[in-house]
Amino acid sequence: MNIAILSRDPKLYSTIRLKEAGEKRGHSVEIIDHMKCVLFIEKKNPMVLYQGRRLDYFDAVIPRIGASVTFYGAAVVRQFEMMKVFTAIESQALIRSRDKLRSLQILSRAGLGLPKTIFMDYSRDTEGIVESVGGAPVVIKLLEGTQGLGVVLAENKKAAQSVIEAFHGVHARIIVQEFIKEAKGADVRAFVVDGEVVGAMKRQARPGEFRSNLHRGGTATLVKLSRAERSTAITAAKKLGLSVAGVDMLPSNRGPLIIEVNSSPGLEGIEGATKVDIAGKIIQYLEKNAARKKIQKDKVNA
Repeated sequence: MNIAILSRDPKLYSTIRLKEAGEKRGHSVEIIDHMKCVLFIEKKNPMVLYQGRRLDYFDAVIPRIGASVTFYGAAVVRQFEMMKVFTAIESQALIRSRDKLRSLQILSRAGLGLPKTIFMDYSRDTEGIVESVGGAPVVIKLLEGTQGLGVVLAENKKAAQSVIEAFHGVHARIIVQEFIKEAKGADVRAFVVDGEVVGAMKRQARPGEFRSNLHRGGTATLVKLSRAERSTAITAAKKLGLSVAGVDMLPSNRGPLIIEVNSSPGLEGIEGATKVDIAGKIIQYLEKNAARKKIQKDKVNA
């Protein structure tokens, strides 16, 4: 099987591991910088061009699309879909997961646990906003933030009002969420592949920090999920249409609360904590589904 990994940096741990796992299982794996792809659009003849080559020989694609290039990255994935190539993450699911507000609305409709959340159109009622999520402290997030960037903990009402007004002053879209005190700076990431949790870790924020992201200095340890956490993670990934996802949850007195569903979850932390070959699980998922896709494609072309 010919596999393309859409990644801008071939030196990233996740990219390296996916390539290793694919080659270990006998596949030909190529790393493609999706931002250097050219999309050729013609009636019944879509094509992706890269460095003067036609990329018409891939059986499967693994998108590793950064949040800052979601629009073009999703367009490249969509082009491969039009070429009847199996993609580990579908373009629409990628776009859906990157829209924090839309994701929360979908998860809410599915009846999944979420922190109380407020979204507003530059409202001046900052005091009412803070009170609506249970009062200070509150967490304020940029809708476009990632890896803990653009996330602020406002310890009191005055600080919360100041931060909200500052974001609104630069016309930044934000959400305001309740602070889950009982989580004690920890969250749980469940890694879902093809409708199953293949690994889970607890991420603990470093002292003096409330964000548990490993990029922010948090630590990761193996954790056994409760039945509720496992069910929540699987359902969240399914509702967002993600076959590969990292579902981040906060433990709370009212059960697991989803804070984010990541469509390009990193492998380094989860593999280090669980000692599970997550990259291999993703390749196995491709093997099962790309073959089926190829049979369908051959029937159409016959």
